[in-house]
Amino acid sequence: MAHARTIGIFANRTKPYALAVTDKLVEMLMRHDASVFVDAETAEAIDRPELAQSLDELPTASDLLCILGGDGTLLGAARRFAAHDIPLLGINIGHLGFLTEAEPQDLDVVVSRVLAGDYHLERRMMIHTCVMRQGKCVHQTIGLNDAGIGKGSFARMISVSIYVDDEFYDEFTGDGLIVSTPTGSTAYSLSCGGPIVVPHMDLMILTPICAHKLVARPCVISGEQKVRVVVSATHRDLGLTVDGQVGFALQSGDEVIVERANYYTTLVRWNEKAFFTILQNKLGGD
Repeated sequence: MAHARTIGIFANRTKPYALAVTDKLVEMLMRHDASVFVDAETAEAIDRPELAQSLDELPTASDLLCILGGDGTLLGAARRFAAHDIPLLGINIGHLGFLTEAEPQDLDVVVSRVLAGDYHLERRMMIHTCVMRQGKCVHQTIGLNDAGIGKGSFARMISVSIYVDDEFYDEFTGDGLIVSTPTGSTAYSLSCGGPIVVPHMDLMILTPICAHKLVARPCVISGEQKVRVVVSATHRDLGLTVDGQVGFALQSGDEVIVERANYYTTLVRWNEKAFFTILQNKLGGD
């Protein structure tokens, strides 16, 4: 493992301790003679303008990025920096912290392990979504967790027709459909009865949301396959949401195409932290 000597820091400044943790992390890294860059707005907020880099420059100037925030912050960073193929280390200053790897009280461990190369890299599959309307792609994005196709109003339903590699799979009326990556299998899909999948696999999960049908089960397909979902409704309250963060209003008759993206997210992981142990600690309950 090549040692990372230039560390970039991206912080979610809406979190209560973001600036204090960033300031401490910068100080500790510099004490170990590492080069440090910080996203420009955070650098200004902690009065370190000499470390500032734009969001376009930050991943190209760094060997590794520390992402300070919660799972949502890491999901946003994954989409933002995916094209740069740079390792991301999540430091949890949010709530659940399922995707993050470290806590603020462990910064000394973070610094020593990162600079010593004492970690491994885990590549996570991402998805690409495209909304086709009258033969044209009117919206596209990538995601690390999932694409949710659904209705907005509590008492209304939509109809979805699902095709895998242009072969008809199923259709039902209900709240919608989730197309999930292995990483997203422990998110919205899990809440809707989808299976837990170890995150290094290359596949997609189709999980119905409250299908008004006696038999509508989750389905696992290869990451090499393509999903096409045709949506219809008697109302206008339907949409696509990627990673729970990027939304787009759908129209009846739209087709949502979901397939493996050209990019992967690379996460920094400690060697001793096993997936099922994390799963039980974070989601196991009392």
